Amino acid sequence: MKKILVVIALSSSVLFACNNKAKEEAALKQQQAEKQLAIKAVKDSLRLDSFNKAAAAKVEQEKEAKHQAELAAARRAGAASSRSYASSGSGGSSSAAYGGTQPTAKKKGWSDAAKGAVIGGVGGAVGGALIDKKKGRGAIIGGLVGAGGGYLIGRGEDRKSGRVQPKN
Repeated sequence: MKKILVVIALSSSVLFACNNKAKEEAALKQQQAEKQLAIKAVKDSLRLDSFNKAAAAKVEQEKEAKHQAELAAARRAGAASSRSYASSGSGGSSSAAYGGTQPTAKKKGWSDAAKGAVIGGVGGAVGGALIDKKKGRGAIIGGLVGAGGGYLIGRGEDRKSGRVQPKN
């Protein structure tokens, strides 16, 4: 009787072990399938992002080409009008009206310094509130420190890009 019970216990444990292994394998396959879907979603997102960047770059190039064509037409018109004035004997030159060099257009939008100050301020406020026991005080101190640091970093980026003249 004992031998029969031992045989039944061993056979049932083998069956349960096989059954659990099958469940584990199915769960592992499910996880791998989900991982593959996540990787595909990220790749599709990156591909879409690169298409959007390429389209934006193409629009910028077209704008720049149009702007350059307008400048060339204005220069030609200025040169033609100065020649006509010179031939008529007026002695004046209209090239001074165009100035030879045109001032560069100011960049629109937020500077890197402003963006850095805002991002640093928000990040510092969140960090300060999480670290300090008095949430309000920590948020204020963290926000000020973060805004100052973000401003300094952004100001450096503005200098590199030419938006702000570097210190001499």
